[in-house]
Amino acid sequence: MPQLSPAPWFAIFTFSWLVFLIVIPPKILNHTYPHSPSPQSTQKPKTSAWNWPWY
Repeated sequence: MPQLSPAPWFAIFTFSWLVFLIVIPPKILNHTYPHSPSPQSTQKPKTSAWNWPWY
């Protein structure tokens, strides 16, 4: 039964995991995002009280 021979399949398994763990993550992490968050000021905006008539 050729399915039980681990020789070719183990090499394929090993090389595919090497590609997944070594080659692909740097390619994904090198992407730049066009809308990176900008730092906000630490001051709170001034809010005014509502003086609506509540009936």
